[in-house]
Amino acid sequence: MILEGQGLAQARAVPHEASPAAMIAPVAVARPRLPNAEAILPYLHRIDAARWYSNFGPLINELEQRLADRFARTTKVVTVANATQALTLGLQAMDLMPGGYVVLPAWTFVATAHAVIQAGLTPWFVDVDPVTWMLDVAEIEDLALNLQGEVVAVIPVCAFGAMPDLDRWVAFRQATGIPVLIDAAAAFDTLHDARLPAVVSLHATKVLGLGEGGYLATEDAEFAGKVQQLTTFGFNGCRDSLIPATNAKLSEYAAAIGLAALDSWPADRLRFLRTAQHLRIALIGRPDVRFQEGWGTDWATSVCSVALPLGSADQVANSLRQDGVDTRQWWGRGCHTNRAFTDCRREPLPVTQALASSVIGLPFSIDMDAHAIARTAAALDRALSHG
Repeated sequence: MILEGQGLAQARAVPHEASPAAMIAPVAVARPRLPNAEAILPYLHRIDAARWYSNFGPLINELEQRLADRFARTTKVVTVANATQALTLGLQAMDLMPGGYVVLPAWTFVATAHAVIQAGLTPWFVDVDPVTWMLDVAEIEDLALNLQGEVVAVIPVCAFGAMPDLDRWVAFRQATGIPVLIDAAAAFDTLHDARLPAVVSLHATKVLGLGEGGYLATEDAEFAGKVQQLTTFGFNGCRDSLIPATNAKLSEYAAAIGLAALDSWPADRLRFLRTAQHLRIALIGRPDVRFQEGWGTDWATSVCSVALPLGSADQVANSLRQDGVDTRQWWGRGCHTNRAFTDCRREPLPVTQALASSVIGLPFSIDMDAHAIARTAAALDRALSHG
């Protein structure tokens, strides 16, 4: 598996003991798959013919339009080198008070908090709802009312691809005037509403990937234009850098992979959902394994994070690895526990702490076969039965 921020090595389970199960090939926690060379080749021929390799060429324009066409209403899409950059530039484009607090869930990947800091702002970690694993709008409304002027923005995170109640977040923005930026990194399949600006990852580990990349979607064309300007040295129709900015564009080659991925997306989506259904069926006898609501039935994502009995995550993960089944705690103990964010402000986080002790990522991929599913289910059953 390609792990973000950890090179290109494939993740493999490392058994603690030489058990019989450990003597056969381990079940990898993820096996990313991008379009093959044959699918990409027609787009490469177009690049050769146009001799346009970067700087908003025809393939990037087509990719952005096809991504925008997925939304229910008129939407602008801005592609960016990666989703972390898209979050950072999205915050910068909001012209927020430097150093101001941005509320975000402690239950998220570290990229969310890194983007806040890179934008010149300050993370404020808040707890999540125990059922959805996402920020509770009502809780943030109370926080914003009690601390008027301190909170300059809120970043709700789509937990592993699930979608929050966007209507309520739109109402929150209207009622408070506080900008909202949706971190929809894993929510390519579920995001079809850009009334609030949202950022999607196109990393190789996502359901639709092109290696490294991401995009920001918004119905605000002016806002989209500013984000795009921030990706290209502050240029805007001339060679004069009009605002401080960076270089965060995607190349035509990245667009070629993205377009090929979009070509196969309808079929790929069905394959993800089918594999998810097979895994759910294999674990139907374990009611103590709780899937996210709608995972694999209503929406597709590239990881399978399940909630186990409280406090059992470490024991179960260790038992699975001894059986040759790899796991990940994708968000670790919570974003706030990373040393990079030690000094960041935080509210009490009992739900995040409970999730950190009970949620693990099971093996899952688009082409996970019946044997790997059976091994995973059997190993998990043993781990929970002996726990």
